[in-house]
Amino acid sequence: MNKMFGILGLCGALIGAGCDSTKNTAQNGDTVVIDFAGYLDGVAFDGGTAQSYPLVLGSGQFVPGFEEQLVGMAKGEERDVNITFPQEYVPELAGKDVVFKVKVVDIQKK
Repeated sequence: MNKMFGILGLCGALIGAGCDSTKNTAQNGDTVVIDFAGYLDGVAFDGGTAQSYPLVLGSGQFVPGFEEQLVGMAKGEERDVNITFPQEYVPELAGKDVVFKVKVVDIQKK
């Protein structure tokens, strides 16, 4: 009986080792293809929407706080990304809190 539990434990460890959750989720350096729409006070704002946009996570291409919230997302997952625009931004959005509704369409691993 102890031998059987030992074998089952070994099999479980081997199976668990193959289940790295980061393999199927977006990580820094990966390119995520995203659909997104930005909302200020519940209203979509100009220039805040795109479809099938390729973004390399960790590139600093988007405003601070945006890319970091996509790390760990899986293909097909949707998430609200909450950010505050920097004070040195376009006047109508500077210092404002906004919500981006983001969907990961694809993940291209680095």
